[in-house]
Amino acid sequence: MTLSPYEGPSVFGFETDALRRVAVISVHTSPLATLGGRDAGGMNVYLRELACNTSQLGVPVDIFTRRADPTAPETIQICNNVTVVNVSAGPPAPVDKNQLFNILPEFAHEVALYGLRTGVRYDIVHAHYWLSGWVAHLLKRYWDIPFIQMFHTTAHMKNAVSSERLQETELRAKTERALVTLADSVIAANPAERADLIWRQHAPAEKTCTIPPGVDTSLFRPLNRETSRRTLGLPTDREIILFVGRIDPIKGIDVLLHAAATMVETADMPLFVFVGGDLDKDRVPVGPLADVVANAEQLGLSSHCHFVGSQPQNELPLYYAAADITAVPSRYESFGLVAVESMACGTPVVASRVGGLTFTVEDGESGILVPHGDVQSLATGLQTLLEDRHLRTIMGRMGHFSAERFSWDSVASSVVHLYYRLAGGHSAKLCCDEEVFA
Repeated sequence: MTLSPYEGPSVFGFETDALRRVAVISVHTSPLATLGGRDAGGMNVYLRELACNTSQLGVPVDIFTRRADPTAPETIQICNNVTVVNVSAGPPAPVDKNQLFNILPEFAHEVALYGLRTGVRYDIVHAHYWLSGWVAHLLKRYWDIPFIQMFHTTAHMKNAVSSERLQETELRAKTERALVTLADSVIAANPAERADLIWRQHAPAEKTCTIPPGVDTSLFRPLNRETSRRTLGLPTDREIILFVGRIDPIKGIDVLLHAAATMVETADMPLFVFVGGDLDKDRVPVGPLADVVANAEQLGLSSHCHFVGSQPQNELPLYYAAADITAVPSRYESFGLVAVESMACGTPVVASRVGGLTFTVEDGESGILVPHGDVQSLATGLQTLLEDRHLRTIMGRMGHFSAERFSWDSVASSVVHLYYRLAGGHSAKLCCDEEVFA
């Protein structure tokens, strides 16, 4: 008698060495969100790119995010073997992320039900941000599988550089302190973050890895500057300084505007192009971006600033290529994706000496690092590169080569290696050495 091979889901107790599927949790933001909008930035890019590159290595991925639109389908395939699952938990509308904690048990329950309905088994849960980490912890009741935590930002670090009005909640800080112990592995984006998680948050060193985010070096690459400017409708006879990011105080956009104000009296004032924030149907800035525009007007910068709002990722290389310099004046960055994207495009950066930027930007080689919040130092750094075209060219070339170490091929391979170790019942210790991703 010939037996047909069994093609159904795995049976508990009869496991194989194969890594069947990974559940990625991103409660508060979808990888499909428009970049530069509210709660949509580098983490969204990371989620999408890591999942698609992971699937190319033979590991299917489902990304679970909260449904914020009642008309969105339950599942959306974004690349081969990667599916975004919109989970109904709380109202099907945008909700401030600080109000989401109470619906996390419902979110976890619905994720578990999805697995039952579809007959899908997961071997690893990979949680992004603290809210998702708590969901991963709750899913232990249903799945009892290892989970990996990546914070992207922490309350501890954000509160160190934020005003009292913008402080993160004690609930977030307390949950993050619990998660470093509850998680089976913690991924830090850079060595400084790993050290902080170990020394100040008391994360076990043996399970805290350094694996940086990646950059798509096939998309972000050097392009002709003049052609890029003409495509975008930007002037070809004026130097351009670019800002890309969410309109969030932690991104230091106010510092950049004040630095620009000190440069107004120079003979050849550059044009400052801002990518990020919301425009209405008439292309008029609204929300936080409108406040930035008003601030620019008060500083006498209206004729020197151009606000284009959020842009799709495939348009960003044109903006980087069109710019002479990219400014990254953040008060805190766990990685600094904008800086690496700019470097990959051959455009040097002037960035704050904080967090992951000290890891990604080689000061004096691929860019210039300045103290965060220091208006005069930022202005001086920008002016230095504006006045020295040769230095810009050399730093641009160095940045392009430096960015290659953050290609997704390398990053995804490191993450998949961690997945296999944990799914196979091994500890994370052998792949959580600080030198694994040097």
